[in-house]
Amino acid sequence: MAPGTNEDAHEKDRADVTPPPEGEDRPDRTDRPKESPESPRARMLRLGACAVAIAVAMTAGAVVLGNKDDDGVRTVASAPGVAPELLGTGSLASSISALQTHLKAQPKDYGGWSTLGVAYIEQARTNGDPSRYPQAERALDRSLKLKPDNDPALAGRSALAAARHDFPDALRYADKALDENAYNERALSTRIDALVELGRYKEASKAADQADARRPGIPVFTRYAYVRELRGDVTTTRRVLKQALSSASTPGDIAYVATALGQLAWREGEYRTALTYFEQALRADKVYLPALEGRARAQAANGDSKSAITGMEDVVARFPLPGPLVVLGELYEARGGEQDKAKARAQYALVNAWTALARANGVNADLDTALAAADHGDRKAALRAARAEWERRETVHTADALAWALHVNGRDEEALPYARRATATGYRDATFLYHRGMIEQATGNKKVARGSLSAALKLNPGFSPVGAKLAEKTLTALGGAE
Repeated sequence: MAPGTNEDAHEKDRADVTPPPEGEDRPDRTDRPKESPESPRARMLRLGACAVAIAVAMTAGAVVLGNKDDDGVRTVASAPGVAPELLGTGSLASSISALQTHLKAQPKDYGGWSTLGVAYIEQARTNGDPSRYPQAERALDRSLKLKPDNDPALAGRSALAAARHDFPDALRYADKALDENAYNERALSTRIDALVELGRYKEASKAADQADARRPGIPVFTRYAYVRELRGDVTTTRRVLKQALSSASTPGDIAYVATALGQLAWREGEYRTALTYFEQALRADKVYLPALEGRARAQAANGDSKSAITGMEDVVARFPLPGPLVVLGELYEARGGEQDKAKARAQYALVNAWTALARANGVNADLDTALAAADHGDRKAALRAARAEWERRETVHTADALAWALHVNGRDEEALPYARRATATGYRDATFLYHRGMIEQATGNKKVARGSLSAALKLNPGFSPVGAKLAEKTLTALGGAE
């Protein structure tokens, strides 16, 4: 799964559990009067209330066929029975309302129910609301009960498992869907995601080649590119993404691929290029969350902390997810104003609230917990979470998280092999190099520590508002950059 796994989606309106009054469409977000942003704390409390409500009730609803896939590309489910007039391109909420009416008239439409499940997965992912996952599960199960082994529902179950970070199940359901339909685009794509997130990189590369042969298109191209990036092949990654962008024709596709290119440029320390791509993404979709987040990160790295803070405040006011919350907290810390420490603590506290909500809805949030808590929370809890995640999947990201959690708990000799493993594939991430350098310095390997920290700051000197400053300070103590 491409970064910002967690982290790559279109902003859409939250689907109400009841349709609008007869003949009345819900407006798109861009048609609404401008409202004051909801505070992150209020947002989290509201999400918690949603989780409680959804635990005791499920309502019918679904999204129009032609809904955007996990990558933001339009797909058409291979199921009959959905009225052609529902294949429009209006707002998500309006489409849901239309299909609610359709499902009331045809409750045995297994295709409609499978699409409902996918819609809830999309909403959970784009709105940062994991309380949608139980609804998605029930809708997909209903589809499979109506027609066992239908590939759209099996592919939906694969996507749901991946969203919950249950990657063995994601792989199992993807394989079942492909047994039924070898060309199911969602299943082909999610199968790559699952193999990547299980650390089975050679198999993921083969799966990407196979998917490219069967269903070439933006969902597959972007995954193909990420598999190559994990192996350190940035040149191929950039080339494939540029080709995908040149072929993108819908606003959703343009926003998605331009953002992927912006994120790649940011990881490579090319901040002006990154900002250009993020602006291109936002011209296509002005409320595309990953582009808004990416722009704020690039602004911070490029020295425009004021714009970065304003932008990230907007992001977390909309959807308080762990990554943006931590970045905003660190931006406050780096600014160092009178109230900034308290503001930073408030952001870190919201990570814990999100984690609790995610777990209550079946999401494995250990990686998020480990990364945030290691620097800004309970260090022992960070280590427990990192160990648990490593038991489930041995990836470069879990290796890095475990190494850093061990480091902050003073167990550097144990941490070093994991830090080395995190950088062993050639994946270019300044945070990984920074973590490795700090661990090397703590274990007395000063010469290699100097090389790792120099490499981190050369690659992406603005990788973290707080970490980059500590890396510079430590490097200076070691004699300066190589």
